[in-house]
Amino acid sequence: MKAAQVASPAGLDKISTVTLDDPSPAAGEILVRMRAVSLNFHDLAVVSGMIPLAEERIPMSDGAGEVVAVGEGVTDFVVGDKVMSTFFPNWHDGYPSLEALLGVPGDHVNGMAAELVAMPASAFTAIPTGYSFEEAACLPCAALTAWRAVSEEAKIKAGDWVLVQGTGGVSIFALQFAKALGAKVIATSSSDDKLARLKDMGADHLINYKDTPEWGAKARELTGGIGVDEIVEIGGPGTLTQSIAAARIGGHITLIGVLTGVSGEVPTAALFSSNITLKGVTVSSHRAQNDMVALIEKSGIKPVIDKVFALEELAGAFAHQISGAHFGKIVVTV
Repeated sequence: MKAAQVASPAGLDKISTVTLDDPSPAAGEILVRMRAVSLNFHDLAVVSGMIPLAEERIPMSDGAGEVVAVGEGVTDFVVGDKVMSTFFPNWHDGYPSLEALLGVPGDHVNGMAAELVAMPASAFTAIPTGYSFEEAACLPCAALTAWRAVSEEAKIKAGDWVLVQGTGGVSIFALQFAKALGAKVIATSSSDDKLARLKDMGADHLINYKDTPEWGAKARELTGGIGVDEIVEIGGPGTLTQSIAAARIGGHITLIGVLTGVSGEVPTAALFSSNITLKGVTVSSHRAQNDMVALIEKSGIKPVIDKVFALEELAGAFAHQISGAHFGKIVVTV
């Protein structure tokens, strides 16, 4: 089979296309003919060396394809089923344990950037009805993270306020889920063109954070001075101060990204005095992925795909991601 592989130590120039032996499904496993994978920040961290690899690795956590063989004892899937991976194959339900957070494809074990992947059946779910493989490949990390933030953690309902940052995959999915749940959405970006596209997708209010550096106060003003119920925080230390300023008393901030760095100052007095919940999250469980699929099928949400690359162009796909020019998800066909 053909696969992408990144050497150790990693780097974009260390990504190559190789030919490997075809895997076979062991007991409890399914063999999936992968059709598409999508890029996440976590994948970039792996292939660029931000997350060190002990050995060479087939990258990519998120992929979709069809089942071509099933191992002994598998009852959840049959040959021909269309499936997508789960980011945490060992996290089945509830809140995570250390064991549940191990086994991430493309990081702890070989990932989805291969023509054939053999993994436990529990590491996959069905894709939404009517989805292409390219669309389904966008869901397991970015969409499920957004789903957990908006639905599971903040428990957003009709009439609530949600703030999303930028135009990456998580933020766009958060906008889509929030609107599907009846919430009002404030979207931030440094690009007026991207803000216009977010408006077309249903964002109720727009803030260009370059023009309005104190965008937290502006967001609060847009809510009538009450503040935002849920902020999907992807920036980290560079944006957290403004997110705290935007939040209502008793509001919720879901910290899911570190695009501005991994540490920094936190205005702790503002955080506790407003009784704000700051919750770090890393994707979610197998059960939550099925719940998300049910909402997607009910609402008709479709991913926004920015650009599609071939497997041999994987390094170029990551270069496009690094440029920040993308709007939505970047997909690679296998």
